Amino acid sequence: MILSGNAVSEGYALGNAYLFRSSYNKAELAIFEGDSKIHKERFDEALKTAAVELEMLISGFDKSDDAGSAIFSAQLEVLYDEEILESIEFAITNEKKMPHCSVDEVFQRFIDLLSKVKDPLIAARTTDLSDVRNRLLRNLTGEEHQSLSGLQKPVIIVADDLLPSDTATLNRSCVLGIITQIGSETSHTAILANSYGIPAIVGVTGAAEIIKDGQELGMDAVAGKIYIEPDILQRDELEKKRKDAIEKNKRENMLLDKPGKTADGHCVEIGLNIGSTEESEQIVSADFIGLFRTEFLYMKSMYSPTEDEQFEVYKSVLEAAASKPVTLRTLDIGGDKTLPYLMLPKEQNPFMGKRALRLCFENNELFKNQLRAALRASASGQLWIMLPMVGSIDDICRARRIFDDIKNEMDESHVPYDRDVRFGIMIEIPSIAMIADIAVEYVDFASIGTNDLCQYFCAVDRMNPELAEYYQSYSPAMIRLLSTIADAFNASGKPLSVCGEMAGNEAGAALLAGMGISKLSMSGNKIGKIKAMLSRYTMSQLQDTVRQAKKLSTQDEVIKLLKSQLIIE
Repeated sequence: MILSGNAVSEGYALGNAYLFRSSYNKAELAIFEGDSKIHKERFDEALKTAAVELEMLISGFDKSDDAGSAIFSAQLEVLYDEEILESIEFAITNEKKMPHCSVDEVFQRFIDLLSKVKDPLIAARTTDLSDVRNRLLRNLTGEEHQSLSGLQKPVIIVADDLLPSDTATLNRSCVLGIITQIGSETSHTAILANSYGIPAIVGVTGAAEIIKDGQELGMDAVAGKIYIEPDILQRDELEKKRKDAIEKNKRENMLLDKPGKTADGHCVEIGLNIGSTEESEQIVSADFIGLFRTEFLYMKSMYSPTEDEQFEVYKSVLEAAASKPVTLRTLDIGGDKTLPYLMLPKEQNPFMGKRALRLCFENNELFKNQLRAALRASASGQLWIMLPMVGSIDDICRARRIFDDIKNEMDESHVPYDRDVRFGIMIEIPSIAMIADIAVEYVDFASIGTNDLCQYFCAVDRMNPELAEYYQSYSPAMIRLLSTIADAFNASGKPLSVCGEMAGNEAGAALLAGMGISKLSMSGNKIGKIKAMLSRYTMSQLQDTVRQAKKLSTQDEVIKLLKSQLIIE
């Protein structure tokens, strides 16, 4: 029998299943009579114990496990969230509800609220809330917590879901793979599995019910396939794929500290996309940081980060990058991405609504705070500031006036900053893409966000899996549009990069380089693969592939061309 799911951490595995189920059982809810002081003290004690447990988890991570440390630091913030604590204390003191009842109900209310948010990154934070709630409830009820730290032999973990506290303490030497019924590529399971190098497949419907404890499994966490009691041919195929992947990874990693070059020596700068200070450490294998997603700084907090808080974060990223350029994208929030402290309008079409730069214009002080913090930090490195969701020359001019006003204010106050900070835009709306030859005169640089550009260009919601066939990154129309943008910037001599998913895909990177785009930015785990791909072809080969692709009629024809001319999947 074969099950399918979403492969979120690549790899292959053969082993026996270990069915894991959370030990927490919801306690009977009850109302108490009498003095609430004793029950309040019980809750306070459980709160202190939970804090100590989280602090021990955080301190248990070494420097190579920044992802895990960041998750539990965020949970510590959730534990002491003012609104949650006040709601729990009100339920105990005023409504006379038992502490475990109060904790369960209040956390569930917040979980239900966040789970309705369309943005998967925000929705995934419900896992943190669930984990903190369960920790408090276990401390209140005295229930023992089942741990994965005691695994004695190599297994493939199968679960409905894994909370961060489950994965943080697991004995990694005994985990061959992870399979869960729920989750996504942005879930904690995916983040930690990638960090630990463990193959993982999530979203496997019925896995915890169909798979039996101890049953032999085969995992293809590239194709997203799970083989229950695989036969000899399936086992042999998985073992061959596993060995081939190890060898391929070794070859690609040999190029990590080498420049990105085609076979005939044409340089292609390779950048890094990041969303946190921890990820910036991967800059050693890249030429620049092509996308610093600053919205995560806003999303992980229950309040708007101050100018000083932003300054410290931006400064640390610039220092980690040393003299390499860092492209800071201003706040890209709104519509499908919400903040708990910022009231946003309800919109029928949030992807085309009041978001990103449009939202910043509406909240001028929020925008100015970020620009001031960024400019102050620019004294510590080479900063490029990039605006998202730009649709017109009017947008560029309006933002430039605000930017210049802040620089004038800083000059008057004698606040140091780098006067050579570059001012640029993301090209992700077709209206600005179509006048790239005009827009280039108003900016110092640009970066193409292929994800949004493709969805707007094709009129497709890229978050809707039922419309996947209409989201065509490799259609001849998309290739022609990208080539037009590249031609405009190459003619001007101004830098143009791509920071969307196409840049980290072998086929996409091959086409982009062939168009003359010499700066590609991607996640750190894709750098070796793209450098290896570029080294296999001459620039003339890539250019010829682009010329042929532009003459074709359909995306299927383009994909067939890529497979016939380039050694890619």
